[in-house]
Amino acid sequence: MTIKTDQTDTLAARLEFASILARNVGLEALRYWNEQGADGLGTETKGLQDFVTKADKAAEHTIRSELARRFPQDGFIGEETGGTTGTGGYWVVDPIDGTANYLRGLRHWGVSIAYVSGGQMQLGLVHDSPTDRLYHAQAGQGAFRDGQPISVSPTSDPHAALGILGASRRLPVEGYLRQIKSLYDAGIEHRKIGSAAIGIIRVAEGTVDFYYEGHLNSWDALAAVLITREAGGTIRLPEMDKFIARGGEVFCATPALSDLLAGILAAK
Repeated sequence: MTIKTDQTDTLAARLEFASILARNVGLEALRYWNEQGADGLGTETKGLQDFVTKADKAAEHTIRSELARRFPQDGFIGEETGGTTGTGGYWVVDPIDGTANYLRGLRHWGVSIAYVSGGQMQLGLVHDSPTDRLYHAQAGQGAFRDGQPISVSPTSDPHAALGILGASRRLPVEGYLRQIKSLYDAGIEHRKIGSAAIGIIRVAEGTVDFYYEGHLNSWDALAAVLITREAGGTIRLPEMDKFIARGGEVFCATPALSDLLAGILAAK
């Protein structure tokens, strides 16, 4: 019996394993909140409006240890424990993206797992844990929600457009306020939901027409960005090595509005 070891099979094995892992970890975090409530999460403050809970730490430990057991040659970078890219492929993980929402009981948070190889996004998985919906993509293979294909919206009229606008405390607030006014003046609606991974997959499935944030870390965005690209979206983000090292600006949109929105959001 010959066991195939080509790149496609390798990615397929990783996708299958990470899909099960993301869903299990997300549902475990949801169960933990339902049993413990906000007072039992052991919340710590990492910075201004930047939190970590026992659930974040436990989720990342599980993801990291399970991936290391199954794919010991892979590198790992996690929000809570850091890591290195290594010389081959590596995983980029946010165990709970939207921790502030999670600890308050707001239903916009999830598990984000990306796999990068050869300097390119290869796999992206986001588990929208409160709804138990799993989004995934493999480069060149399309985007899916619970196994069904998804695509970005066909919206072309800016006056019918709705998007999600994130705000980073790493950047001056004045730019964010100018973007809000520019969107308002253009007749474009927006929301702020507090989770980049969940916000970006809303673009992928056509629920909203764009997502923009002036600075995100790689673990916040990579998985959802790949899913959105495979769903037909226009994406703009830094080169991979720079994004991994320092994070940066992320823009995802339905193609019909991408140029208009990029111009509006780039206004300084």
